[in-house]
Amino acid sequence: MDTDGAVPSGGNDAFLPSSELARLWRLPLHGEITSGNVELALRERIKELNCLYGISQLAERHLHSLDDLLRELVDFLPLSWQYPEVTCCRIIFRDKTFTSRQFRVTSWRQAARIYMYHQPVGEVAIFYLEERPPEDEGPFLKEERALLDAVAEQIGTIATRISAEAELEEANRQLTVERQALQEANTALRTLLSQIEQEKQEIYRDIKVNMEKVIMPILDVLEPQLAPAQVRYVQMLRHGLEQITSPFINRLSRSFHSLTPTEITICNMIRSGMRTKEIAAARGVSEATINHHREKIRRKLRLTNQGTNLATFLQSDIWEE
Repeated sequence: MDTDGAVPSGGNDAFLPSSELARLWRLPLHGEITSGNVELALRERIKELNCLYGISQLAERHLHSLDDLLRELVDFLPLSWQYPEVTCCRIIFRDKTFTSRQFRVTSWRQAARIYMYHQPVGEVAIFYLEERPPEDEGPFLKEERALLDAVAEQIGTIATRISAEAELEEANRQLTVERQALQEANTALRTLLSQIEQEKQEIYRDIKVNMEKVIMPILDVLEPQLAPAQVRYVQMLRHGLEQITSPFINRLSRSFHSLTPTEITICNMIRSGMRTKEIAAARGVSEATINHHREKIRRKLRLTNQGTNLATFLQSDIWEE
């Protein structure tokens, strides 16, 4: 016998080995037969089997609600004990308590702990409301101890399944929310990129119009008035301004991200047919510096040891492929 506040005897802490547990659900052997004990043992085994089967049926009925299962279970379990007319039940699971009809705490108590993930989360306890003859564990049979431990284990298993399914459902819900948010963000980003591209095109058109209607006419008037040595610079300026509105520079920078702004400018000058000496003079650097830039450009364009003329390569569409 236990008092209500004492540590319950038996329970999952003293769960019997499977070899011993299997022997609890058996009829008396031939040498053990006495008058009436076969009928009594058979009746008790039937109750125990009905109990385990009933729990599985309740679990099927309450697939997603452990509380509803435990509410029915506390009224169902007393029917499987030796004296159901004076038996009541209490199940404590975490911060909730479930009790059968006419429940009362007494000193005739048998309890087993409920575990989830190897951690105790509650207990299932059977109480007799009246004193009964002593048996294996107070007034309780050893078969009832084994049955109670099995019940506690089933409750823990069912609780673990319901908890895992709830966590999975919540994870799926969260994934759905995040996926929807990502889709909305992608839609907004595509809209923003489309607006940016449209604005870029408008800026490009404005620059081109201003170039053609404002700057180029000024150069056309200025060029005839300059000395022959200065005309070359005006032509270079005209060519450079024309390249601003040309897609070549943008395409080249997108295709070869490693090219620096200086290298892209030199590529544009090479493409227009300028020689190393002319590029060096225009940029105010030595020819050796320009040759060094050309070597780096060839390496970044993957032309090293290819025997391909750099100017020809830049003037063609091969590099875009």
